[in-house]
Amino acid sequence: MRPLLAIIISATSVSAQQIVLQPIVSGLSSPLGLVSAGGEPLFIVEQTGRIVLFKSPFILEPPRIFLDVSSLISCCGERGLLGLAFDPHYAANGFFFIYYTDRNGNITLARYKVSANSEVADATTATPVLTIDHTAFANHNGGQLQFGPDGYLYLGPGDGGGAGDPLQTAPDKTKLLGKILRIDVSTLPYRIPPSNPFANSSSGFRPEIWAWGLRNPWRFTFDRVTGDLWIADVGQDLWEEVDFQPRTSIGGENYAWHCFEATHAFRPDGSECQNQTFTMPILEYSHAGGACSITGGYRYHGAKYPNLHDIYFYGDYCTGTIFGAMQRSDGTWTSRTLAALPHTMALSSFGEDANGEIYVVDLTGVVYQITDASAPAKRRRSARH
Repeated sequence: MRPLLAIIISATSVSAQQIVLQPIVSGLSSPLGLVSAGGEPLFIVEQTGRIVLFKSPFILEPPRIFLDVSSLISCCGERGLLGLAFDPHYAANGFFFIYYTDRNGNITLARYKVSANSEVADATTATPVLTIDHTAFANHNGGQLQFGPDGYLYLGPGDGGGAGDPLQTAPDKTKLLGKILRIDVSTLPYRIPPSNPFANSSSGFRPEIWAWGLRNPWRFTFDRVTGDLWIADVGQDLWEEVDFQPRTSIGGENYAWHCFEATHAFRPDGSECQNQTFTMPILEYSHAGGACSITGGYRYHGAKYPNLHDIYFYGDYCTGTIFGAMQRSDGTWTSRTLAALPHTMALSSFGEDANGEIYVVDLTGVVYQITDASAPAKRRRSARH
């Protein structure tokens, strides 16, 4: 066992505070998600197929494996165990959902149930919910699962892979790829929420579709206070974007891929790009300086660090840059660089606990909590593994 050292980074935010990445656990196998079921423990998703329990201030030794589906998945690259979400009534029914690529590469959504031991899932309760063909290419699988404030499950399959949407799925209303989907999993088989924008439409859209025109919405999240939806959509060659859907939305937004890459024309002359109403991103950044892939995060509403309140955290996988976005008085958004992480780190995901505190997940094996050095903190022991 070795002590983990905090990474202290000078910030450039309005308050000029120092952002401190406080390590909470190391020695993980390709972690790419951290999810709360409403309290402790926290659940860390490993791309290689395990869900690991974490209880502060130490990881359980040996690590407690909540679920291991490594025998069911294809890994790695952009494949693997990619997402986890707990039923809003998990405390009562014990149900949770995982998102992974199966042995053939297909996107798979499955439901499981916790066992009588609250720290171990019952692997025999696996129930298939949805399978989406994804055999043409290995990339752009998406991976996010998130229950909305409406109680419905949202998931974000990528456009099917390749470069430039060669399968042309993002604008295809008959395909589930390249979309945000919204389904009712309160009973299985899943049902279509009657308020879905195409639930009772003769337009030819799949009724599961909530929003379309997306390339690879790797991580999207709901604002725990406002209910707004933040979608970080990975770009193609030059630009990364953040899309914003207010809680008042009735769905149906077209986020413009593959006609546009962020706000920049990509394939504007295609017939699928004509006579369309697009919803353009609120934020974008270029691939200058080695940036390559956006990792969406959360808007901070925790109680510990008031200087961070209302900042939307997101970052870039390749450079390790963490950005913070704030809304101006006129309703537009501005973004600043809050941190430049060591190049040895790979920013795979952000996480949020039941109290609204935010975490950074490093694919090389470490999870950090975002803290503010300017805020008073209690003396605590160093985390170990």
